[in-house]
This record gives sequence, structure tokens and C-alpha cells, in this order.
Amino acid sequence: MSRPRPLSQDPIAEAYRQWVAHGWESVADGMALVTSLVRAQQIVMARVDEALKPSGLTFSRYELLQLLSFSRTGALPMAKASARLQVHPTSVTNTVDRLEAAGLVVRVPHPSDRRATLIEITSAGRKSVAEATAALNAEVFAEPGLPADQGRDLLRLLAQFRHDAGDFAVDDPENLAFHATWQSTGESSADPLGS
Repeated sequence: MSRPRPLSQDPIAEAYRQWVAHGWESVADGMALVTSLVRAQQIVMARVDEALKPSGLTFSRYELLQLLSFSRTGALPMAKASARLQVHPTSVTNTVDRLEAAGLVVRVPHPSDRRATLIEITSAGRKSVAEATAALNAEVFAEPGLPADQGRDLLRLLAQFRHDAGDFAVDDPENLAFHATWQSTGESSADPLGS
């Protein structure tokens, strides 16, 4: 992927200067932080989109296919998929519609709950998600843009932010095991997020 030509000045630094000049100095750091996070997300998503382009998948479709491929049976109820992906059920329905039209998933009746529908990945869906994963691993995840130690530091900070925003519960044993792997030497194992 070709990189865009860098701007001669950081627009976020200029926005910060304007915030201060307009008397909003007390919130200028927060504006710069939020704006930087949004811009970083745009940069990362451009790389993800480029890696996924050959597969014809969007990231949301990729995420759903990967979720299904990781499930024990290759199928999940729509509501469970929505919860795990942290998106509104309407978004999952739209994503499933597109994947189903492409032959990558099918809707099947739930075996024990007549009110529920399962989303099941097809063999074509498994092939597509495997190819997309190989591309993402090689083109994005192998070199996310920061050295490994800085990446772990950022991951720790973002996890703290997400936890404090109510995104996940730390007391869940799976969360504790995952977050414990980020600890550098000297941090207490009783506090997996280093807070």
C-alpha cells in the first residue's frame, strides 16, 4: 500500500493551538487525544481495507466470518454474534444479509429455540476468511506500526480506557488471563491493567 504524502504541519497540533487561542485550554489536551485516536483509527482502517480488498470483505464482514470460524460448530445465534462483536443487532442482520448473498453464510433454524436463528459459516466462507486472515496477518498485524514494546504499552492503555468505559469486566477469568500477559516486570499480578 502506498502511503499518502505527509502534510507539512500536523493538523491536530494546529487544532490544539486554536483551542488554546480560543480560551479552551483546559480541554485542549482532551480534544487532541480524542482527535488523535480518531485519526489513528482512520489510518489503521485504511491499511485493513487495503489488505481485505482482494477478498471483497469489509472489516465487519470479516469479523463476523472469523467469529463463526472460531465457534465450535461454525454457527452462532444472531443475538450472541451481536453481543460478541459489540454491535447493534441491526448491523449484524445487514452484515449477514451481505454475507448470505455472497454464499459465505447461511441462516439456519436454531435446534432448540424456534424463535432464534443461527448464522452458519459455509465452506466458501471458511475459505474466504482464511485467505483474508492470511492477508491481514502479513500486511497489518505483523507490523502494526509500532515496535512491540510500544505496542504492548498502547494496548495496556487502550485496555484501561475500554475497561473504565465499561467495555469489559476485569473479574472475568478469561480477561484476567489475557490482561496478565501484558504485564512487564515489576507490575503486580493482582492488578492486571496496571491501574
